Amino acid sequence: MTELEVRENLIEITKYTIDGKLPDPFLFDDGTRVATKEDWVRRREEMYKTVIELQYGTMPPKPEFVEVEPMYLGGRPSVYRVTSGTRAHPVSFNMYLFKANSSEKAPAAIAGDMCFYYCYDKEYLDTFTENGINFVAFNRTELAPDIAGYNVGGLDKESGEYAESKNILDHLTDVDCGGQLKAAYPEYTFGALGAWAWGYSRCVDALEILGKIDMSAIVFTGHSRGGKTAALAGALDERALIVNPNASCSGGYGSYRIHIEAKKEDGSIAKSEPLKNIHINFPSWLGKEMRNYIGREDELPFDSHHLKAMIAPRVLFVSEAASDIMANPVGTWQTSLAAGEVYKFLGCEENLIWYFRRGGHRHAIEDIEQLVNVIRHVKYGESLNDKYFKLPFKPTPLAFDWKAPK
Repeated sequence: MTELEVRENLIEITKYTIDGKLPDPFLFDDGTRVATKEDWVRRREEMYKTVIELQYGTMPPKPEFVEVEPMYLGGRPSVYRVTSGTRAHPVSFNMYLFKANSSEKAPAAIAGDMCFYYCYDKEYLDTFTENGINFVAFNRTELAPDIAGYNVGGLDKESGEYAESKNILDHLTDVDCGGQLKAAYPEYTFGALGAWAWGYSRCVDALEILGKIDMSAIVFTGHSRGGKTAALAGALDERALIVNPNASCSGGYGSYRIHIEAKKEDGSIAKSEPLKNIHINFPSWLGKEMRNYIGREDELPFDSHHLKAMIAPRVLFVSEAASDIMANPVGTWQTSLAAGEVYKFLGCEENLIWYFRRGGHRHAIEDIEQLVNVIRHVKYGESLNDKYFKLPFKPTPLAFDWKAPK
């Protein structure tokens, strides 16, 4: 075993709590259970009301039009202006295409993280393009801003005490996600994550118009809040063959019910991100109804395994880091196992892939190398390497006891 290998005792779980068992995704709202693949199609449609609309708000619709204007060609990257939305309120943003080193139409990985530093890193970009994969990026903040806001009124920041009620729900204020997409669709309740996810689909539309890539091999990826966005976009747009949220934390693939405290590789202690933190620090991200479940997570009709299951039978690749305790490595592992029951039921168990690397909260080159490995495995039949399905902690008791229908 080399020093860099993931091993079971890499981190130590010092506290593990569950706010109720993970709910059964095979259960219809009327209490009956999925029995056939046709039933699952209906159940997935039913889940939309909670997994999508309760969690993220009502989604902006497909646009009235999509137009693509070349802004800069022949360089790295090529730049296009995508204009869409409604004729009365057009929405536009730049899309950047880093071309694969291939003479054929190649797969394309799309990320909304052009506002993050790594999208400008040559090694990051080369890991895609030198392996025959186009990288397509856009700056999601062109669609809706991403500004942290301390969303608690009546709170003394020095003492941490509320002026009156101790109930955090009494102190949360309303914050709209804002931005040009909300201006185009003011009647919808989507938060910033919904606006950003809409951008992924418009990039797919634009790529289809341009005709420059292999449209059968679209990949959605993103890191942290970008990972939450990729998870939502992948659930909404079935044109994505592979969905890869990286370190998406709470509101993505971290669990709402499972909470951990753990000792990281460097010996420090950290906790997983709870639902309330999003509503305090980034109140525009989720749908407003989700705040009603702060402290009542056990009453949620879903958890992140439902969101993962909405990708099935397409390929889901969940990439996490051992010491990224905020992202809840135990929660993401448990909900991957739970979503795996849906993949098993649909006869595509091999299409759910997960891995942990060493280290903390970042989009590392190794993460991209693993994604490239998955893309080339799915598209060209190349073998997966040996880094998948290895836990960096001792397994915890399962948070669910249901199985896939036989």
